[in-house]
Amino acid sequence: MSGRMRTFALISVGAFAGVAVSLGISAYAFRDSRGPIPLEEIRQLTDVFGAIKNHYVEPVEDRKLIEEAISGMLTGLDPHSAFLNADAFKDLQTSTQGEFGGLGIEVAPEDGAVRVVAPIDDTPAFRAGIKAGDLIIKIDDTLTRGMPLSDAVKLMRGKKGTSVTLTVARKGEAKTLEFKLVRDVIRTQSVRSRVIEPGYAFVRISQFQERTVDDLAKHLSDSYKSGPLKGLVLDLRNDPGGLLHSAIGVSAAFLPKRALVVSTDGRMSDAKRRFLAAPEDYQRGRGEDALARLPVEVKSVPLVVLVNGASASASEIVAGALQDHKRATVIGTQTFGKGSVQTIIPLRSDGDRAAAIKLTTARYFTPNGRSIQAKGIEPDLQVDDTAQGGFGGLQIREADLARHLEEKKGPPDARAGAAGETTPADAQTESRPESPAPRRYEFGSAEDFQLQQAMNHLKGLPVETAKKADSVAASPTGSR
Repeated sequence: MSGRMRTFALISVGAFAGVAVSLGISAYAFRDSRGPIPLEEIRQLTDVFGAIKNHYVEPVEDRKLIEEAISGMLTGLDPHSAFLNADAFKDLQTSTQGEFGGLGIEVAPEDGAVRVVAPIDDTPAFRAGIKAGDLIIKIDDTLTRGMPLSDAVKLMRGKKGTSVTLTVARKGEAKTLEFKLVRDVIRTQSVRSRVIEPGYAFVRISQFQERTVDDLAKHLSDSYKSGPLKGLVLDLRNDPGGLLHSAIGVSAAFLPKRALVVSTDGRMSDAKRRFLAAPEDYQRGRGEDALARLPVEVKSVPLVVLVNGASASASEIVAGALQDHKRATVIGTQTFGKGSVQTIIPLRSDGDRAAAIKLTTARYFTPNGRSIQAKGIEPDLQVDDTAQGGFGGLQIREADLARHLEEKKGPPDARAGAAGETTPADAQTESRPESPAPRRYEFGSAEDFQLQQAMNHLKGLPVETAKKADSVAASPTGSR
């Protein structure tokens, strides 16, 4: 390798701590610096290191100082780059398999705090009433202000049956809320489905994991056992993302073979990629093509994709690909807007103390060359959470996160003749109407208003689209 150290990169589009990282291995080499070494800046760093070692009120281990310095370099770049110590690296790899001990919360850093992006379906956090937008200010007796996100995740994870208390600040609440949760084994069943009524099926993906494509193929095949489908609803609401190859596979289930799903563009040549609806881009050599035995009708069944403000990353790749190819109608509210790719780069380590950095290395673009970064996917039909309007509450998106990457135009090799970029809907202004706030419902239930409108669209019936900003409903209070 001409003296260069070769290691491996694990590619993920998961946006938040706890989201799985791909175990697919691609070659990565530490490249020699192209510019002069910044001696003055390095001298400043060593001066600070020495000052802390000699004068800090308590002794500090060298390892801790170095790790904190690395962490500071990365967290200062963007919300998704981070240092992963041995424990965090192991947790990230474990999450890929969709099973870990914890609470079931997807979180993101925000200005030194810990913000809930979405609770995972059917987990302790979901059942207790933790909501997207909640600000976790204390974990047991430990304040989270200024705490690295990896440390907060570590505090929330633990053995099944152990308890943890989260103190939460929620917009619209005069006082903080306290949730005492009991940890469980979080087996995030990424795909669920049911036949809504004869001829119409509902498939929900809660997170993109290693087995998501295989599980989707099984659920789709099962949906056809009772006869052909007239329509299908693919639910990606509150799906925070996950694995890039799984997003490609889910898209490939509905797109023509070798259709462009997503492209990535970064500074290095290996960050400039085009991913197609082809087994080599979603199977990664793992045995038989999971989609090969799908009923041929899956490629043409009328399709609706449901999204909301907590649909992020891999979810946006799928929604954007199906929207650009005009394969599906996207219904719901504007998505989160995470359009960057993170690469997990293992570092040189001693023994079992493997560590890594999660580094933003590229932006991704839809087949028509649209950037999703800090923007999101705008649905074809804007549909509120309920007939009375949105649930309201605090809507956190990528553009709200400190140091987020700005939107960038598509790569120069974007598909010829692609449509121009669409302009996202203006952010809705919250208001508090005097009518009672709507009660939150379980996705896929009989109360699911957005699902009802998806069904109306599939049947050719009128769809009740979004209210104006002054009709957005207030968020319900308290826990469920």
